Amino acid sequence: MGYATGRLHRALERALVAEDPAVRRRAAVRVDAWRGVLDDLAWGPADEPVDRERLNLWYLGDEGLAELGQALRTGCYRIDGPEQAALLVVAWLLEHDHHAAALDLVAALRPLMHRLRFSPSYSPRPSGPVVRRTTVDDVRAQLRQATVRRPIAAMRETLQVWNPLYDQLVALWCDTVDGDLPHLVDGVVDGGWPCRVWPDDWAERRRRWQDDYKLATELHRPRPWKSNFTRLRVALDLCPDDSSALDGRAVGWIRRALANTISAHGTPGSAEREALRQRQREVAAQPAYATLAHVLSARLDAFPRDGGLPALEPVAGPVDCTEAPAAAGAAIPEHLLAKAARALEAPIGELVARGVIGSGEVLAEVVPQLAAELLAANIGDPALAIVYAQTCAAFRRRPRLVRFGELPWVDAVAPYRDQGEQARRAAVQTLRESTTVALESFPQKVLPTPLVRELDALAAQAGLALPLVQNGQHREAAVVASRVLAGSLYARYYDLPADWRTARIHRRRDDFAAICRARGAALEQCQILTTHNLAVLVDALDLTNWLREAAPDLADRAFVWALGQPAWRDAAAAWRQGIFYLSYCEPDRTLRALPRPERFEPAMTGLLDVAAGRRFDRDGRTPSGGRRLLGA
Repeated sequence: MGYATGRLHRALERALVAEDPAVRRRAAVRVDAWRGVLDDLAWGPADEPVDRERLNLWYLGDEGLAELGQALRTGCYRIDGPEQAALLVVAWLLEHDHHAAALDLVAALRPLMHRLRFSPSYSPRPSGPVVRRTTVDDVRAQLRQATVRRPIAAMRETLQVWNPLYDQLVALWCDTVDGDLPHLVDGVVDGGWPCRVWPDDWAERRRRWQDDYKLATELHRPRPWKSNFTRLRVALDLCPDDSSALDGRAVGWIRRALANTISAHGTPGSAEREALRQRQREVAAQPAYATLAHVLSARLDAFPRDGGLPALEPVAGPVDCTEAPAAAGAAIPEHLLAKAARALEAPIGELVARGVIGSGEVLAEVVPQLAAELLAANIGDPALAIVYAQTCAAFRRRPRLVRFGELPWVDAVAPYRDQGEQARRAAVQTLRESTTVALESFPQKVLPTPLVRELDALAAQAGLALPLVQNGQHREAAVVASRVLAGSLYARYYDLPADWRTARIHRRRDDFAAICRARGAALEQCQILTTHNLAVLVDALDLTNWLREAAPDLADRAFVWALGQPAWRDAAAAWRQGIFYLSYCEPDRTLRALPRPERFEPAMTGLLDVAAGRRFDRDGRTPSGGRRLLGA
């Protein structure tokens, strides 16, 4: 309890004093998480422990165990907190005649049954490995920070408050005009003059308008000083109730203001002015995005705060009159649903397609979530494996007071885990899928360091020792690249060394750096010689056949992106990616279909020449005027 309280205080402090808004948001999420831990540890109201205990004990009866058994067989349940798996494990042990183990687990759970809910929640869960970018609580906190921007608020005030008052004010002064109402003709005021006719009820209407204006200024920001509205209002304040005491200059300004608004929008009560005001009322009646954001955040209250969304449909429908009467029937905008999608639990490929995962760096954030599936892969029984995977995922989302293996229901599963070949194969498959998703989603980008680190961690689980450049194995990666790409377009274009074995000097890191410097810009040449891990991953994961099918599309997207980059460094990196993919397909077919901007003409000519069998000279040129594209 003391440890959790201390962490809560630290999170509160960061949420209050951190300068970075993103840091404050993350700290606020941690505050709620630690409050949840304290809620679990603390005694609740007198009836709350009784209800929890009664529910847990019901699941140990015949009906409850039958319900848990059905959930195990169908997979229609969710484990949002690791403790919600405990009774599922009890049910599994009993179904498989492990009665002693089930009894031991119940004995361990019994003292905590008044504090914790040990049963799952019931809702469908996506099949297969799923990930999410953030939690429901994080999305909800961001949505609740939405406010109406000051310009939008000012516009709505104008349409709803000031425009009606303005039309009444214009009508007041129009009733004092003798003759035709003032209007503009080629920028010159024409028509009658105001302050010549005074209707009997004019003074009373003037007083009522001034009262309405005073109330409006108490509730809303006043109108700007330099405007037709202000000129007419000030003149109204100076005008006595029974006759005009305004001088000729003031009357002239009234006449000019009337001419301006009548020429622009029509006379008060006219069809032209009414049509304009109707359109403006329709605009003002539309709910603000902040209102819809708060409606969406309230809908998220129905989901576990440290969990994810199983689907967007339950929160995506039109606004109901009970949620926000003024916004009833309004649709939730796509950009707000995109925020909610950050908490969507789905396969990685679906999140990439939705734009939730928009870069390799974001992909690196969600890859670790697949570790739960890997840990469950060495459990032979499919039903128990799903329980184990969800438990592990829920545990990773919570602040940790104990180790995962110390949970009694996790320890009860330990005898049924197999540390053999099945888990290794699952890790390899996950590594393959993560790599192909990264290449398919962002073919123009080199694999970012955070993602490569996660891939390396997966490789370790798979028992693979990959010579990745992030591990300092530059020379080893270059050796693999030269072997895998021997004779390919990439090898000819960048003049890769044919054989590294005979050069003993290359066996030290410093010597490899010297070779890179001798070839040109050291960092770029290091990336060229190693393909920045592409060749290593394709070779170790046996992705050649997959790449032969995907390469034409990947190459096309990489080159199109490169041709649109203003900076040569960015263009050259994507160009290099494209050439790597071209090495696995027919390059001529892809290159002929690409646009050829004038500034890239020498580079395109050089690439076509190399594809046709020619070579660059020592200066990186071809006889037909082509040049090797480099970033430095």
